[in-house]
Amino acid sequence: MGGHGRRKRLPFSHILSFRCKKASVKDDDDNLQIGGPGFSRAVFCNDAGCYEAGLLNYRDNYVSTTKYTLVTFLPKSLFEQFRRVANMYFLVVGCLAFTPLAPYTAVSAILPLIVVITATMAKEGVEDWKRNQQDTGVNNRKVKVHRGNGTFDLTEWKNLRVGNIVKVEKDQFFPADLLLLSSNYEDAICYVETMNLDGETNLKLKQALDATAGLHDDSSFTEFKAVVKCEDPNANLYTFVGSMDLEEQHYSLTPQQLLLRDSKLRNTNYVYGAVVFTGHDTKVMQNAMDPPSKRSKVEKKTDKIIYFLFFVLFLMAFVGSIVFGIVTKEDLENGRMKRWYLRPDATTVYFDPKRAPIAAILHFLTALMLYNYFIPISLYVSFEVAKVLQSIFINQDLHMYYEETDKPAHARTSNLNEELGQVDTILSDKTGTLTCNSMEFLKCSIAGIAYGRGVTEVEKAMARRKGSPLLNEMGDEVDHDQASTDTKPLTKGFNFKDERIMNGKWVNEPNADVIQKFLRLLAICHTAIAEEDEETGNISYEAESPDEAAFVIAARELGFEFYKRTQTSICLHELDVVSGAKVDRSYELLNVIEFNSTRKRMSVIVRNEEGKLLLLCKGADSVMLERLSKNGREFEELTRDHMNEYADAGLRTLVLAYRELSEEEYTEFKVEFTAAKNSVSADRETLIDEVAEKIENELILLGSTAVEDKLQPGVPECIDKLAQAGIKIWVLTGDKMETAINIGYACSLLRQGMKQIVIDLESQGIKALEKSEDKAAVTKASKASIIHQISAGKAQLTASSESSNSFALIIDGKSLTYALEDDVKNMFLELAVGCASVICCRSSPKQKALVTRLVKTGTGKTTLGIGDGANDVGMLQEADIGIGISGVEGMQAVMSSDIAIAQFRFLERLLLVHGHWCYRRISTMICYFFYKNVAFGITVFLFEAYTSFSGQAAYNDWYLSFYNVFFTALPALALGVLDQDVSARFCIKFPLLYQEGVQNVLFSWRRILGWMFNGLISAIIIFFFCTKALAYQAFRKGGETVGMDILGTTMYTCVVWVVNVQMAISLSYFTLIQHIVIWGSVLNWYLFSLAYGSMPPNLSTNAYRVFLEACSPAPSYWLLVLFVVIAAVIPYYSYSAITMRFFPMYHQMIQWIRQEGQSNDPEYCNMVRQRSIRPTTVGFTARAEARSRSQRK
Repeated sequence: MGGHGRRKRLPFSHILSFRCKKASVKDDDDNLQIGGPGFSRAVFCNDAGCYEAGLLNYRDNYVSTTKYTLVTFLPKSLFEQFRRVANMYFLVVGCLAFTPLAPYTAVSAILPLIVVITATMAKEGVEDWKRNQQDTGVNNRKVKVHRGNGTFDLTEWKNLRVGNIVKVEKDQFFPADLLLLSSNYEDAICYVETMNLDGETNLKLKQALDATAGLHDDSSFTEFKAVVKCEDPNANLYTFVGSMDLEEQHYSLTPQQLLLRDSKLRNTNYVYGAVVFTGHDTKVMQNAMDPPSKRSKVEKKTDKIIYFLFFVLFLMAFVGSIVFGIVTKEDLENGRMKRWYLRPDATTVYFDPKRAPIAAILHFLTALMLYNYFIPISLYVSFEVAKVLQSIFINQDLHMYYEETDKPAHARTSNLNEELGQVDTILSDKTGTLTCNSMEFLKCSIAGIAYGRGVTEVEKAMARRKGSPLLNEMGDEVDHDQASTDTKPLTKGFNFKDERIMNGKWVNEPNADVIQKFLRLLAICHTAIAEEDEETGNISYEAESPDEAAFVIAARELGFEFYKRTQTSICLHELDVVSGAKVDRSYELLNVIEFNSTRKRMSVIVRNEEGKLLLLCKGADSVMLERLSKNGREFEELTRDHMNEYADAGLRTLVLAYRELSEEEYTEFKVEFTAAKNSVSADRETLIDEVAEKIENELILLGSTAVEDKLQPGVPECIDKLAQAGIKIWVLTGDKMETAINIGYACSLLRQGMKQIVIDLESQGIKALEKSEDKAAVTKASKASIIHQISAGKAQLTASSESSNSFALIIDGKSLTYALEDDVKNMFLELAVGCASVICCRSSPKQKALVTRLVKTGTGKTTLGIGDGANDVGMLQEADIGIGISGVEGMQAVMSSDIAIAQFRFLERLLLVHGHWCYRRISTMICYFFYKNVAFGITVFLFEAYTSFSGQAAYNDWYLSFYNVFFTALPALALGVLDQDVSARFCIKFPLLYQEGVQNVLFSWRRILGWMFNGLISAIIIFFFCTKALAYQAFRKGGETVGMDILGTTMYTCVVWVVNVQMAISLSYFTLIQHIVIWGSVLNWYLFSLAYGSMPPNLSTNAYRVFLEACSPAPSYWLLVLFVVIAAVIPYYSYSAITMRFFPMYHQMIQWIRQEGQSNDPEYCNMVRQRSIRPTTVGFTARAEARSRSQRK
């Protein structure tokens, strides 16, 4: 396999299965749950067509991720469209338009709805068609399936059935969930890539049962038959409980034998597998649920405005109907006709004075149709199109492109663009989000002696914070040390400098034997895979985590090179203490007890060449130190001190320890461990942990490691800008408190002089109760302690409310458990919201999600979660906006996010620039939509009032229909995509501008109603100026007066001009596109009136040649339009000028700076910028300001 590329991989037939012991023994029936609830699936391997299999009627392997089918598209899509109240209203109005009640033709009423619904359904259809194309491609993939007599033929994935035997070859995807039967290797292992499932890039090893490992070729399956009984389909990717009956033997099955659909076979020529789960029963499809539906606050508020307009519309129709009923009734009194010209004595029911109440009710229905132009029918379509185009701008922003990994920003949904401009609180992971998740071995403590002279970013920040002169000394020391080792190239993952133990000098140290055991443990206790470079012979490693890679590399650099792993051994090149030469040593690998988040440690059991049994263990200090034997604590106090120092320096620590095992002890453990691993029960992992717990005791301490996870570039600057923007920043991390605090200082979340409120359960009383093992008493005392600490913290906040002191809240995971309980969480939130920054340490993934939910629901403000790992998924989905960092920990966070970015620092531009722009654009666009519809709808209402509420429309049917679709929609769309109140440079230079979104000043009810009032004013001016100007005098040279058709056309021209000029006035940033769509919309109206008026009278009705023969030749028409347009925009222009000059908003102040050329005047800009710095903010700018204040005092 190595001959095809530069790298040569070791033979994978010799790679250790991380489970070590294969589940090949007969199982104890007492432990079985098979056949019980949740464990009822039966698979007849290599006999999928048998009678029993047919009775089970399992799903086929066809997979569909589409929302619709050809049959369901029309009904389901229409249902989705008419779930919106506005669309349902227009449908009812369209249906009523086919009755005699309609004030216009049915076609003109229904066509705009058809256009809008068709456009939206087309968008849905195209998206679903793309999904269908992807599904078709997947379902039509080919795989080899056993047809009988040892013959394998290609078939499409969709044709597979449960029980089929398939042959999957190298670099192919698994077509269903398969039970691994064998591979081309004797020990039946294979290498699997699961990136499509969990985003993890490291490869996983799988291994078949011994009983099926001999099925090496196609002919082996001629007579093969087996029955698998296992769990029912479920979404858990990491568990599988089952058993196999083969040749009257019973074998237990584990996740080690399960190959999941959509994972890929790597570095293995082929495998044979039995199909266990197909199609939507597979684990990947069970996990394929839609992400939680998120709607922005602006969109939700828009729905409320629509409901408000519905109320106004019904009120207008109701009032108009009452007036109409009264007037109609008075038309005929005692046989006398008041309005004789209407002939009320010989009329229909719609105008009959004798049946006035019925006429009023019928008029109410007519008015509902006539006033529907208050509701902007094209709003939602324009809304969605604008958001999609905004997302394209975000995706193509070069300032958020990370060249190193070739990853641009990616808006995975466009629903939340404007929400980016309203974020109040950011909840951030630390590792891989604020830091690089690229670990470097920096320091260690061995036998109570600290080694390593490196200086961390945190130590430099601490030195700056304290104003320490040692900073230069540290720098000189590093430079000197670096100079002494510059002859050696830097190694990724290894930044250790200490001449005492480097280059083999550790053999001269007083505790050389302990150092030897320490380094040997680093080289053996891991799950890494060694790879040999074909050209240079150098060894590199594939590890499950960056920490693990750093440890193996450190062992290699210090003389213990791990170079080979087989099924039963680990081989090292070791530095011999006596001779000083490299020697090969092999260790028989007996068991690996894997790391998990509950155990917080990992162990291996090996036998050395002298025959000694050794247990090597590494893990978190919180679980390791309590497992030390009495004679194994020689260096405990010194090691604790060193670990505290490392934590203060922002380093991640692990404790290393070992013990020797007796043969009897190991034999007893082996029996129990094997039984636990072979258990076919839901609590299998618990049983394994319990067995491991017994042997991982009486350990002898060797020392501790310290690795650095460096801050990402630009993190402190980004946090500083976000803090100046008034955004609160919370850090939710799994690290210990000291590490998190010092990272907080390094990235300016914390500063000197900021008072820290620390909530933990480290009091002596709590610890004493924990030793008593009285769980009820511990719980009660712990909760009481947390409540007391929260109350004390709130008292501190209250006491300093009038001072400029700022607080930081720091709480650990154990305390957070109690703080999030229903009767405590509101107190905790009240305290946390009053603090400038919050750090939650030792947080579990569930706690991260719960804290996010508490902040979101408790404050009612927009939250943003940002993380990079699978443990952040809950937080991202719970937050209003989830940002995934496409970093080292795979793509699971990205796949669950709303927007993906490559580096934390890009959050600054995403929020302060794109967030502000999108919020302002969408808010203004919606306000403008309501303005133009109110302006148009009120003219219709006023004309109907002018005609005694007779139901007479002011405009031609098609004028009414095309207003929202053709003459005013594009300028609003251009505004929603292109407008900028302030350039990107000024958005970042003056971050307080962002608060306009947080405080929702651009989409408040006051602003919305203000725009509607502006529309009302415009409508009144248009209507009364037109009617008064055209009422009596001759309109043309021939003395002709104005009829309803000419009045309607003139008013319509004025409306189109006014709303488009209004758009031009309200824009802050003109582009060629906006000029084209604004003036093009006006031109479009004139072209339409010419074309439509030229049609035959039976089509153009009362618009026939009106513009061509009546309006355009009349100078009074053009003068009136000019005069009305100027008069209608004067109120808004005057209001804007006054507010801009005397009561400017923050963005208008910045526009003044730009306009007057003061952007380079540092004194003036600083005066404006000072409004963005408050005593409670964090960041280095606030730190400098705090220092300046203290010096002034």
